Amino acid sequence: MKSSIWFLAVTVLFCLCLRGKGQLRADYYASSCPNLSKVVWREVFKAIQNEMRMGASLLRLHFHDCFVNGCDGSILLDGSDSEKFAPPNLNSARGFEVIDTIKAAVENECNGIVSCADIVAISARDSVLLSGGRPWTVLLGRRDGLVSNQTGAANGLPSPFDSLGVIISKFAAVGLSTTDVVTLSGAHTIGRARCALFNNRLFNFSGTGAADPTLDSSLASQLQSLCPLNGDGNVTTPLDQSSIDFFDNHYFNNLINNKGVLSSDQILFSGDAATTTSTITLVQSYGSNSGLFFSQFGSSMVKMGNISPLTGNVGEVRKNCRVVNSS
Repeated sequence: MKSSIWFLAVTVLFCLCLRGKGQLRADYYASSCPNLSKVVWREVFKAIQNEMRMGASLLRLHFHDCFVNGCDGSILLDGSDSEKFAPPNLNSARGFEVIDTIKAAVENECNGIVSCADIVAISARDSVLLSGGRPWTVLLGRRDGLVSNQTGAANGLPSPFDSLGVIISKFAAVGLSTTDVVTLSGAHTIGRARCALFNNRLFNFSGTGAADPTLDSSLASQLQSLCPLNGDGNVTTPLDQSSIDFFDNHYFNNLINNKGVLSSDQILFSGDAATTTSTITLVQSYGSNSGLFFSQFGSSMVKMGNISPLTGNVGEVRKNCRVVNSS
């Protein structure tokens, strides 16, 4: 009898430990914050209505958050060692004020319940939907991290100047595949890029005295006018010149036509590495089948959203997304 009771007690404790470690799930806030989805949707809608580009910015925040320390809201933290000041984010990552506004609205609805990391994840999905894409089920239950990782952001986030092999390696380091590389790069169907991130393709590319040969000549001419030598590197241009601010599969057809703005985009289709890694095949498939792209994009976003989340009693639910809670 005693052994049975002991076995039952150990079993219950084991189950509680598993629950503490936690698994993300869609209905995590069903009881504790039932109107969460409506509140976030309302605020994202207002933000995009005010500035269409904000959809891409909020989507990018989720990406840049998950690649560093996992999806823990660490990109939102202020401070001199903040991820915000890492080269991939400096003068680039944006939308922090919108997250602040959403967080305030959520706190007003259900105080101290919903993490900043989860708000970022929901906002990314809603941004895609409000930009013309298709929704996916966002799994929830993340907790907020206690530290920012500027070095991790500087070294771990893919760069527009990285080779395809390096980009694939950075994705692999967080558990994402080559398919995820191509699929998630499709997020560049919305958003803008600064001249500083692609002007190396416009003049004297690799010492040739001319533009990058994998850049369409008419687009190259257009971008040279926008981004002259010694010009303002913070001037921006749409990443998808054919359907600005609309989430579709045109990004992939742009690559097929040598109209990718960033080198890190165009190399998914052009060059030997695109063939050996089969990214060229995926680009062609997504370019001809928007339904396939939308379906896989949702799957890859769920997969990315599962990168090392803090759950159970690990981390915290921040009251202010910019700072950790006071002890």
